[in-house]
Amino acid sequence: MYLLSDVDFSLPLTNPVIIFSLVLFIILFAPILFNKIKIPHIIGLIAAGIIIGPYGLNLLLRDSSIVLFGTVGLIYIMFTAGLEIDLEEFRKNRFKSLVFGLFTFILPMTLGTLAAYYILNYNLPSALLLATMFASHTLLAYPIASRYGISRIRSVTLTIGGTIITDILALLVLAGVTGMTRGDINAGFWIHLAIATIIFGCIVFFLFPIIARWFFKKFDEPVSQYIFVLAMVFLGSFIAELAGLEHIIGAFLSGLALNRFIPHSSALMNRIEFVGNAFFIPFFLISVGMLVDFRVLFKGVGALEVAAVMIILGILSKFLAAFLTQKTFRLSSLERQMIFGLSTARVGATLAIVLVGYNIIIGETGAGEPIRLINEDVLNGTILMILVTCTVSSFIVEKASQKLALKEEHQNGEETEAQEKILISLAYPETVTELIDFGLMLKPKKSNIPVYALNIISDEAESNKTASVGRKMMQKAVSHAAATEQTILPITRFDINISNGIIYTLKEQNITDLLIGLHQQANQHSFLGPTAEQILKHTAETVFIYKSVQPLNTIKRMVVIVTARAELEPGFSHWFRKLSTIAKEAGLSLDFFATNETLLELQSLQKEQRSEGKMTFNQFWNWDDFLIFTREVKKNDLLVIVSSRKGQISYQHQLEKLPYYLSNYFTANSFIMLYPKQVEKGIKMDDVQYFDSTLAEKIAEAKVVSKAGSYLTQLFKKKPRGSKQ
Repeated sequence: MYLLSDVDFSLPLTNPVIIFSLVLFIILFAPILFNKIKIPHIIGLIAAGIIIGPYGLNLLLRDSSIVLFGTVGLIYIMFTAGLEIDLEEFRKNRFKSLVFGLFTFILPMTLGTLAAYYILNYNLPSALLLATMFASHTLLAYPIASRYGISRIRSVTLTIGGTIITDILALLVLAGVTGMTRGDINAGFWIHLAIATIIFGCIVFFLFPIIARWFFKKFDEPVSQYIFVLAMVFLGSFIAELAGLEHIIGAFLSGLALNRFIPHSSALMNRIEFVGNAFFIPFFLISVGMLVDFRVLFKGVGALEVAAVMIILGILSKFLAAFLTQKTFRLSSLERQMIFGLSTARVGATLAIVLVGYNIIIGETGAGEPIRLINEDVLNGTILMILVTCTVSSFIVEKASQKLALKEEHQNGEETEAQEKILISLAYPETVTELIDFGLMLKPKKSNIPVYALNIISDEAESNKTASVGRKMMQKAVSHAAATEQTILPITRFDINISNGIIYTLKEQNITDLLIGLHQQANQHSFLGPTAEQILKHTAETVFIYKSVQPLNTIKRMVVIVTARAELEPGFSHWFRKLSTIAKEAGLSLDFFATNETLLELQSLQKEQRSEGKMTFNQFWNWDDFLIFTREVKKNDLLVIVSSRKGQISYQHQLEKLPYYLSNYFTANSFIMLYPKQVEKGIKMDDVQYFDSTLAEKIAEAKVVSKAGSYLTQLFKKKPRGSKQ
């Protein structure tokens, strides 16, 4: 039994329980307090690290545990940057990223080398090494942009790409300078580095996706998926170090490799963001604050002079790089602010460079003291530069993010989404997760389009058993949606049959998009099933009939086959926007196959709606040759067939063969039968049985009264002669 006197309260603290409790309370209260005074919470965590660190109140040492969690936090920031990036936006802006990366490397390197050589009177190797600290930067303020939901806009994507380029170049200069200083630099060194880097790239971009696709197909347990992702990230970081690169490069590229397997609206993404923002990233920020030593301000003019040069040039060079990028590509002033803010902070690579240079001894003084490649003044100046640049970065990104988020919200508000509503009909417990995931992807991530989940309890089944199964399905649907930070509106309906319930729910809730799963007994003779056939017959809204063979996050592309004259139907632009939204949210490419007339309209819609996904357009008109798609559709493709209801302008009799084709030749593929919104001609409600519970009660009462009256009539009626008693 412990007594109070047995607990060690001496400073710095050594009790792990007290240390961990202190850090957690800092993570909890620092953002709250600093948000009250309109200061970015990142600054609050860094300031807390300064206060409790060895150069403040000395409550905690920056020991191996702090360094460990701090390193994990830095890796986590770079990983989430790669994971949240919009791959299509990144692909479109790759040239801009390259140019910005060169600007943000060359300008700081040039200004830094000249200043260190001529103003601070350092030798050339020391000047080059000092300049690399100006060139490199850390995406410290990235969590701010992510919190405002703008992590996928052009300026953020461009900066992330430029960060990787400038950090790689800075670390290559570091390797060259240190190698020259130690005398082990030669052609073999560069050949070895190039080969190791190529091998590393092949492992991350070719092997990691294969492993990830296999794992996500086999295992759907949430904890296992999260641990797998984390393990792959740190494996990538370790392989990067083996190749001679910095671990943050490995983390970012691992995020890029896993990007398509973790949709931005998925529960797994929500868990990754939650754990990082709640624990790992705050730990990193606190560890940064613990590095700051204000005593360097009183150690002489040398440290202050070096610190002043580093801070001024560090900020100025990044601003010039952002300014040149803005003028080169005609970006807005807000985008320039975001680029400048994100690229100003120095932490990770800068610390690595200064510590490497500080530990390289190039000689001795007459008194036997070591002469270091980077002296103590630069080390102390670097700490002050880290503090100032992190503060500047946080303030600028906070303000720019607020304005850009408002701008994005205003642009999204102009889109015609207000009248859209999505309904997911749930019938089988084993397909709930797949249908909810797909249904949530029918709307953009930040959209306010309502999504309903419907379960019908019909008179055709055992009501008690059906009600119990329905409640469990609804609970599963609501909890799964909640894990993605989205809301499902549950609807349970009692009706005479399932198709009736769905049809009248569509009308009562003004649903625009219905998602149902393919029934379990589907075959070439009874493919859609009576429920789906009744729905298509009696409603004109957009209907998605989905059969899932593999998780949506393991799909590579969508192959969309469009019936002829589909562009003449009223729902043409609507389903195109929905497929574009799915492709963007899941990171899929879209390959369209249609007639020339339809392809021209699709390309026009792509420009009109500014669809950002990768799309290809291929001619296809002869539906009698539909089996050519057995060669076109690969194992990990999602097949989408834009069909038509009978009697509509885009209907053709060859569509009747689809059940045979899909049942026999595409059993290994996930597919969607898409029936667009069409003109309501021929939509009749005569044979739909409307069931009103109050009316049923009245009918039942009338039947009882009628039977009673008949009985009394028979009782008192005079019997005819010859009748038997």
